[in-house]
Amino acid sequence: MRAGQHTDVPDSINWSVFKTLIPYLAEYKLRIFLALLCLVLAKMATVGMPFILKHIVDQLDGNKLQVIAAPIMLVIAYGVLRLTLVLFGELRDTLFGRVTERAMRRVGLNVFKHLHHLDLDFHLNRQTGGLSRDMERGVSGISFVMRFMIFNIIPTLLEFGFVVVILLVNYGLSFALVIVIAVVCYVIYSLKATQWRTEFIREANLADSKSNSRAIDSLLNYETVKYFGNEAYEAERYDAELCKWEQAKRKNRLSLFTLNSGQALIIASAMTAMMTLAALKVASGSMTIGDFVLINAFTMQIFMPLNFLGFVYREIRGSLANIEKMFNLLAKKTQVEDLPNAQQLIITDGEIRFEHVGFFYQQQRHILKQVSFKVKTGQKVALVGGSGGGKSTLVKLLFRFYDVTQGRILIDGQDIRQVSQQSLRKAIGIVPQDTVLFNDTIIENIRYGRPDANPAEVEHAIDLAQLRAFINSLPDGDQTLVGERGLKLSGGEKQRVAIARTILKKPAILVFDEATSSLDSYSEQQIMAAINNVSKGNTSLVIAHRLSTIIDADNILVIKEGEIVEQGNHQQLLALQGEYAKLWYLQQRADG
Repeated sequence: MRAGQHTDVPDSINWSVFKTLIPYLAEYKLRIFLALLCLVLAKMATVGMPFILKHIVDQLDGNKLQVIAAPIMLVIAYGVLRLTLVLFGELRDTLFGRVTERAMRRVGLNVFKHLHHLDLDFHLNRQTGGLSRDMERGVSGISFVMRFMIFNIIPTLLEFGFVVVILLVNYGLSFALVIVIAVVCYVIYSLKATQWRTEFIREANLADSKSNSRAIDSLLNYETVKYFGNEAYEAERYDAELCKWEQAKRKNRLSLFTLNSGQALIIASAMTAMMTLAALKVASGSMTIGDFVLINAFTMQIFMPLNFLGFVYREIRGSLANIEKMFNLLAKKTQVEDLPNAQQLIITDGEIRFEHVGFFYQQQRHILKQVSFKVKTGQKVALVGGSGGGKSTLVKLLFRFYDVTQGRILIDGQDIRQVSQQSLRKAIGIVPQDTVLFNDTIIENIRYGRPDANPAEVEHAIDLAQLRAFINSLPDGDQTLVGERGLKLSGGEKQRVAIARTILKKPAILVFDEATSSLDSYSEQQIMAAINNVSKGNTSLVIAHRLSTIIDADNILVIKEGEIVEQGNHQQLLALQGEYAKLWYLQQRADG
């Protein structure tokens, strides 16, 4: 995209974020101590250099020129001290770098794992682009805060304290007072101006996030854009977001100019005042040229990092807000949680029972009402009915993406709310209507069903899913990349990959969620053959759109408006001349 402001600056700093970070830093206590020791030693070297510079100038001044040895030794000492300063700084960075990197890694991993732990409702309501930016900004914020808090703010405050004391003791109140007043004015001005700028920065960040989310959302739906020929429409919407970003950045840039100009005025005034006082003292004979050089060096040393402090302060505020936002993700609670003493699901027969199951997303709109049925061991039970009847919701409840709001679901007599979600999902395999593949090779997408499977098991799954001929026809074979979300494969090819993946998983229970609804007749026949292969001896639950695919089902449940209105086998339901028969004759006429 483009480089932009990567922080969302809050109205105030939330210092409690540091408490949240402490556990991630505690792993390297010794490294932190040594890094801080190097920091102090480096600042002592920094404060010492102007004194050596003063003595060099005084030794070279006037009649002291004939003394050659002393200035040369002082010059060498100055060089050694500067080298020491650099070495301590590099050693500090090296020691603390490991601490920061490990903290970033651990936080990033925890957020990633937690996002996968959150329930389906959270992921249905999130925006992938915005969420990824929050993660990226949060992890980067840790690096920024640690680096600049430890290596900029603390050293600057330490050096400021040293310099004020030195000026007060050696040169009097006036010099110390100028430095103190200048720093206080600088800090107050920076705080006020930054507060004023906050709204402009926040507006730029919001526009940045929206434009990125718009771009990612459009690219993820590339096929849909192409189907409707809406490339120009998408570009227009994206450009509208970019226009808002451009305007926000312009305001941000002008406000930054105002802030930097005011800071520069304070620094220039302080430098002028210090040099004027020093020049008057030298003219009166109460200070040497070396003292003038020392005061100039100290003033520059104080204001150089202080000039950078405004930027650091603004960025730290934003970074802390980004870290807080990321930790807020960690604080989000899933609505579907394992019990503290959740047991592993023990599969004996693979029997499924829905007992008086009710479910709603909103109290006013019930999706399922008193649904009860049984899928016996080795049976194939089909769910049919119009869209929105609750068929897919039953599958989501079986996988425990949501918890039932009434009744219970049992597998081999075990309430699925009493067992761990990991063991539950391990026992169920699914071939969804819309198979989404990872942007990887075919073989790795199949292996995803069971990553520890041996090559022979993978090859057996490929054969059962009738994928062999297709894979052999590809120039790169099973190493062929499928593209993002499997875009390079047809619907039937993706379905066969999904079946192979499910076969490799070796689940006791199989779910087919309209696995052939979007396929042509030839692909449907191939997929059905593969489904029949994998279903032998397994408990199967099939959501079917095309009724011709489930005429061999042991039991067919007709669901309408969240209730089972009919059930029986194909012949029994046709004989009833009810809802199922209507659907059957409609499809027969459409196919004929």
